[in-house]
Amino acid sequence: MRLTKFGHACVRIEHDGHTVVIDPGGFTDPEAVDGADAVLVTHLHADHFDPGNLRRTDVPIFTIDEVARQAADNAPDLTERITVVTPGDRFEAAGLTVRAVGELHAVIHPDLPRNFNCGYVLTLGETKVFHPGDALTPPDEPVDVLGVVVSAPWMRAAEAVDFARLVGAPRNIAIHDRVYSDAGLGIVDGHLQRLLPEGQDYVRLADGSDL
Repeated sequence: MRLTKFGHACVRIEHDGHTVVIDPGGFTDPEAVDGADAVLVTHLHADHFDPGNLRRTDVPIFTIDEVARQAADNAPDLTERITVVTPGDRFEAAGLTVRAVGELHAVIHPDLPRNFNCGYVLTLGETKVFHPGDALTPPDEPVDVLGVVVSAPWMRAAEAVDFARLVGAPRNIAIHDRVYSDAGLGIVDGHLQRLLPEGQDYVRLADGSDL
């Protein structure tokens, strides 16, 4: 298994000759999707769903109904490639087994409606990787690698720590890291490195770096 961190919330996962890219949004370099066999999109916010990036490839797109409806309205050329998934679904994306997790985006503010959000657990041989999108919904199964949201207008650093502890993955990779400055990210990195228990490693990879 090879996991490559791209801009913001985007990761590229390669296993047994198959490549899946998750959330190549507006803060992500377009080449993240080059050579992909499938793309997964967690929700419709522009930092996760960017039609321009998705047009760079012609592979299948797996996402939720809210994103599919947004594409039908604003990017109809993508619709024939979209497969809609719902929470609890198990499906094959480019030869890799994926399970859809959760239903709602984290609360941004009580006065704002909550968008839908779907995380994904990918099974890669004996290894399971969980990308939660913009939610703090646990996968309800043990996973080996967790993508930890480390900066967002809707969260505190304590929530990142508590979510990583709740999931309990041995390896924790920072995602969603284009919102804070380098100084702010350094503070959050320090909290996660200090406060995760023994047996839970944490790293924030530079864009283009691999796990």
